[in-house]
Amino acid sequence: MTTPFNYKHLYYFWVVAKEGGISRAADKLDMAVQTVSAQVRELERSLGYALLKPAGRGLVLTDAGMAAMLQADQIFQLGENLPALVRDAVSAPTVRLAVGISDGLPKLVVHRLLKPVIPEPHLRLLCHEGEFDELLGDLALHRLDVVLSDRPAPTNPNIKLYSHRMGSTAIAWYGTADMVEAAGKDFPQSLADVPMLLPTTHTAVRARLDLWFEQRAIRPRIVGEFEDSALLKTFGASGMGIFPAAEWIHENLLAHYAVQRLGPCEGVSEHFFAIGTEKKVLHPLVQRLLQPAL
Repeated sequence: MTTPFNYKHLYYFWVVAKEGGISRAADKLDMAVQTVSAQVRELERSLGYALLKPAGRGLVLTDAGMAAMLQADQIFQLGENLPALVRDAVSAPTVRLAVGISDGLPKLVVHRLLKPVIPEPHLRLLCHEGEFDELLGDLALHRLDVVLSDRPAPTNPNIKLYSHRMGSTAIAWYGTADMVEAAGKDFPQSLADVPMLLPTTHTAVRARLDLWFEQRAIRPRIVGEFEDSALLKTFGASGMGIFPAAEWIHENLLAHYAVQRLGPCEGVSEHFFAIGTEKKVLHPLVQRLLQPAL
């Protein structure tokens, strides 16, 4: 049976490795050479591998020693930073909120959804964009406090999640002035005659758009599909094609992009959800986000 692992022994080994020898480490630690050497031998005994080996007049790391040194560097560098982190936390308190953002969610919509927490004076907002399933995995591991998405979380008996509907918005068609003029006559059938930009099928709204076209016997001429909503709008603003966007962001869309509204995509809406884990104590800023939906 191996000797229980001891962080003090690891620290002495770390100093020996950094100083390049036991004598120099003993001087730095103001300890006897024999004591430092004994501590390192105790660590090797507990791990079951030699960490140092003679090389000329000094010592070098073995393969096991290099692996141990990589971990020791992380451990003790974090320890050296601890006083400053504690001091900063006391002098400048922050409220950390880690938000996962489904990659198909319009960025201007995300800003609107997060507005209730932005006035928090000590807010430290961490936004992580990614695929829906990966974000739910990070949420389950408590790496995220909440996930914003265009769909509710699927039922999973192994993970207790809740989905709060935060709102919905109608969809409309937008494009440059030239594109809107070209598609203005006989709308919406005219959409078959102009180039079309659409979100990819990983978004929930894409299936609704495809059904909308099918119901009206419109065969769109799709020239671009985009996972990122901001990229879709950028290409739309360049004149590449007509594109759909949430009516929620109409004013911001016109302000940030050189586009015009062509007309409504009647019957098609985009829905937005805040997804969290079932906890007895809910993050106060997540509670504030959900307040309009309660």
